[in-house]
Amino acid sequence: MTPANSEATRRKLHDEARWIFHHALRASSIPAAFDRRLRFEDQSLFHSSVAGGDEVCIPLAHYDRIHAVALGKAALPMLETLRARLPGALASGVCCAPSLPSERNIAVDYYAGGHPLPNRDSFASACAALQLLRGTSARDFVFFLISGGGSAMFELPLDPRISLDETRILYQALVGSGATIAEINTVRKHFSAVKGGRLAAAAPQAARFSLLVSDVAPRYLDALASGPTLPDSSTVAECREIIHRYRLAERFPPDVRAFFDDPNLPETPALTGAAAETLLSSDDLIGAAREMALALGYEVIMDTSCDDWDYGDASRYLLDRFYQLRREHPRLCLLSGGEVTVRLGQEHGAGGRNQQFALACALELGGHDGAAVPTQPIVVLSAGSDGIDGNSDAAGAIADTTTVVRGQALGIDPASALARFDAYPLFTALDDTLVTGPTDNNLRDLRILLTT
Repeated sequence: MTPANSEATRRKLHDEARWIFHHALRASSIPAAFDRRLRFEDQSLFHSSVAGGDEVCIPLAHYDRIHAVALGKAALPMLETLRARLPGALASGVCCAPSLPSERNIAVDYYAGGHPLPNRDSFASACAALQLLRGTSARDFVFFLISGGGSAMFELPLDPRISLDETRILYQALVGSGATIAEINTVRKHFSAVKGGRLAAAAPQAARFSLLVSDVAPRYLDALASGPTLPDSSTVAECREIIHRYRLAERFPPDVRAFFDDPNLPETPALTGAAAETLLSSDDLIGAAREMALALGYEVIMDTSCDDWDYGDASRYLLDRFYQLRREHPRLCLLSGGEVTVRLGQEHGAGGRNQQFALACALELGGHDGAAVPTQPIVVLSAGSDGIDGNSDAAGAIADTTTVVRGQALGIDPASALARFDAYPLFTALDDTLVTGPTDNNLRDLRILLTT
């Protein structure tokens, strides 16, 4: 392949990777998911059973009041979609979303929760929801609309003496620890007054139904937003083991450390009647990406086995798998969902786990540390479905076999950027970031590897 043809192919692969990612975002819409999974008819709600059998009917007309508590990055579209389909009006509601809507429903209290660290509205929304739920009876029906990001956005310490500032330090320690999201949320569940089933437990008599837009692996569904309405499978002992294994206690404020050391730290509550329906998950995002890749003529392989792996291990694994597969499939698309982990150093720059993963791939593709440089163009896209990657304004980035040399030509050392967790300036200089803005959704990350 001549240099001119190679450059044209590289650019085409960039374009097609972007098309696949953006199609996956558009196809994973919340209104479409509602209509696939739920049906409102004759004052009743019909949804599929847990076993995937016959529809379950919930006669909403049997209840005097219907309430909604919405939290997470998809809170606003979930609430508005529900309201548009409900046969009657909401009696009351609490909505904690990334931002406040321009138009508000008079029955709903709206809050703009913080992410990745809680803010004052995170605390205020949790207090408002608990107050609403504690006033319900057997004549009330509560919809819980739960989506990713809800752990930080909707929070209240179980110990009322712990301040917002102390809670933010706890969150900073957890996010930068290198722990998996399930492990992080195990700690959060035992810290919080609204996680690990405690939100639902505040309305013990009311009928409750949770609708989920999931950013966690299916086997860890109770980790979504730290499981505010689902039975919790974790224990205090597991929480303390995680704190010990990642040496978190030394990073906690004294009051937080004392809270977790309390020998009487309670287990999360046992819940009954925790009906739930998953509207969207990472599987829907990957499925939509597969659909577009097939339409573009790629042989598509899906591999989610590196979910929750360290970003470096995941990059090496997926590239090795890709090299093996392309021997049989010259025009290949390898799709991977889920999230990778990053253990931040004391000092770090701008970026997030997706840009860090993409840069690790770029170094491998560019021959760093003696790796062979592929003769055919290869493109790697990694981005978050929520439109946010770490502390940057990008959703992620695209790397290829020329990223390293193009970065060096601009006076940027890619290896140094990786070591400093500072991938964003490099990809921005190369015009290889993906900037979508917040998507009002969160189905984990999508990684796309292409060659032709």
